[in-house]
Amino acid sequence: MSTGDGLDAVAATALAIREVGEAERSRWQLFVDRHPDATFFHQWSYRTVVEKSFGHRAHYLAAERGDELVGILPLFEMKSVLFGHSLVSVPFAVYGGAVADDGEVHAALYGHAQELARDRGVDYLELRYMADSGLTVPSHDLFYSFRREISPDHDANLKAIPRKQRRMVRQGEKHGLTCRTGPEELDTVYERYAESVHRLGTPVYSRRFFRNLQTVLGEDCHCLTVWHAGTAVAGVMSFFFKDQVLPYYAGSRSDYRHVAPNDFMYWELMRIAAERGARIFDFGRSKRGTGAFDFKVHWGFEPRPMPYLFYVPNGGPMPQINTANPSYRRRIELWKRLPLWLTKQLGPRIIRMIP
Repeated sequence: MSTGDGLDAVAATALAIREVGEAERSRWQLFVDRHPDATFFHQWSYRTVVEKSFGHRAHYLAAERGDELVGILPLFEMKSVLFGHSLVSVPFAVYGGAVADDGEVHAALYGHAQELARDRGVDYLELRYMADSGLTVPSHDLFYSFRREISPDHDANLKAIPRKQRRMVRQGEKHGLTCRTGPEELDTVYERYAESVHRLGTPVYSRRFFRNLQTVLGEDCHCLTVWHAGTAVAGVMSFFFKDQVLPYYAGSRSDYRHVAPNDFMYWELMRIAAERGARIFDFGRSKRGTGAFDFKVHWGFEPRPMPYLFYVPNGGPMPQINTANPSYRRRIELWKRLPLWLTKQLGPRIIRMIP
């Protein structure tokens, strides 16, 4: 081989990072489909939903060796007077960060994201990883993920639920709870979700966001509602991705807690998911010390720390934009006291700027 041929070979395999647009949609999605570390929120369709619903600017980074796509990093730029200027992978999502074929690609994507953060003048860059990324970067482990395998055998799944929660599932059945599924259940799911986040003091997303999820994702967006004597007492919007099901937006009526609608709902979803071929039940994230955290542990799910990585260009402290921050406590309590109808109007204007 000549010297010139050797230089050509090195150039052909050199790593390049570039920002990609709609023309790369299919190629990006093929990478997500094949890579074991890619999550539901790395899909191009989620970019479409965020852009349609909130209007935030996307910066989707692709790493290439020659003609081969070897890594991706989805980022969104968000600007807010209240919550600052940020680059987040991925906002309104539990997972994000770079997905790469090897450590060199991963480090290169992170380095490019740092450059982009400085160029855009953001206050901070946030990458939301499900597990250890291998990067030595400041992080917080505020959230925990809850995932476990499920079986195609319904009896095996029921036996895997600890006895106390299994009894709660049976209690729901004894109270005559039934479920409905289908796109037409979206509005009911939204109402139960809006009521639940209001009780927690959290702004609600817009109904338009829910409809965009359903329109863009199609059959991968699943709505389930629980009924008791003609009253909708609970509902959940879930996402299907590869062999996984992710119950994501859920809520229930507090005055029907005695009939155990939540336990019944998640059991029905697990049963439906198993029949659809799902083998991983992803219960999302929760903070330790919350009711949601305890509920998932009682269902037999093991909490695993989720490292959210931060880069602050000016060298300041990591941001603390979450409900665990004591500075938000007064606002949360005030929000709980607002009428539900008012929070439905004001909430979407606020939460679109909270990553």
